[in-house]
Amino acid sequence: MLRGAFIGFGNVAAKGHLPGWQSVKDVQIVAATDAVAAQGRAFLEACPGGQWHKTVDELLSGKALDFVDICTPPSSHAALIKRALDARLHVLCEKPLATQIEDAQAIAAAAAGSGRVVHTVHNWLKAPICDRISALVDEGAVGTVRTVRWQTLRTEPAVTVTSDGTNWRVDPAVAGGGILFDHGWHALYCVVRWLGVPRAVSALLEKRRFREWPIEDTATVTLDRENGSAQIYLTWSAQERANHIEVEGDRGRIEVVDDVVVLKSNKDEQRWSCPPPLSQGSHHRDWFVGVAEDFQRAAAGGGRGNLDEALLCARLIDLAQKSSKAGGARMPLDG
Repeated sequence: MLRGAFIGFGNVAAKGHLPGWQSVKDVQIVAATDAVAAQGRAFLEACPGGQWHKTVDELLSGKALDFVDICTPPSSHAALIKRALDARLHVLCEKPLATQIEDAQAIAAAAAGSGRVVHTVHNWLKAPICDRISALVDEGAVGTVRTVRWQTLRTEPAVTVTSDGTNWRVDPAVAGGGILFDHGWHALYCVVRWLGVPRAVSALLEKRRFREWPIEDTATVTLDRENGSAQIYLTWSAQERANHIEVEGDRGRIEVVDDVVVLKSNKDEQRWSCPPPLSQGSHHRDWFVGVAEDFQRAAAGGGRGNLDEALLCARLIDLAQKSSKAGGARMPLDG
């Protein structure tokens, strides 16, 4: 039995992670803490018998734990992961792993010598739509993947209010950036799963609608690799809320139409209904269950979890930001 605790108990933890954990065998959530003390009542109501701690220090020195599930704003992740590893705990952490590439690399170094797992919540790969695409790519349904096109269209960012009443998603000191960090992280690990690791990145980060914000509301990112590429478009300035995906290979093509995955090859067409659409909801309890089970297996076996995948996302975002500052210049991954 793995015993875990939440660091941060806002909407994602309460509506996504906790219900997910409660359906995973041999895991028990026994404690939590949050900077907003009022969250304690919500936790104790949702988790009878759990223990609420006023501070992270109190939690880490309290009940015997095996892991923490970090659901705090992004800028706090690196320090909290380090403290948890120092306490000899496995770590599950909401994305992004860190807001600075140097912090992500420091986490990897700390994890390497700890014997503990650091796993980031890459839950979109567990969405029925993305899971079906992965299965089709793996079975060679489209041959060798040559091109991936990804669009995330939103009319505004989600509102996630901190204790001082501000939305941290539009504060670069907390979020790390704008839509590139918020939605780009999801897009990157999915696209790399299907296309492979790129050799270079180029990007343009823009303010199209929300010009008063200190972060971008639109990002266009290109990933290049030998004989293949991906084009990723992300915006908070759209007129609709939607996601569009195309995965094209040398023997066929996959398209996502709403919540339907369509495979076109050799003049044939197959369709799979894979609800819900990627644009529906934000807590995704069902998607989290698969993440939790992967983390549980890694913790039991002493693996690295998906740390390498998260490190790659951090590296790609860092290069995308640098590319945009250089006018969209091509940034080699090995540079």
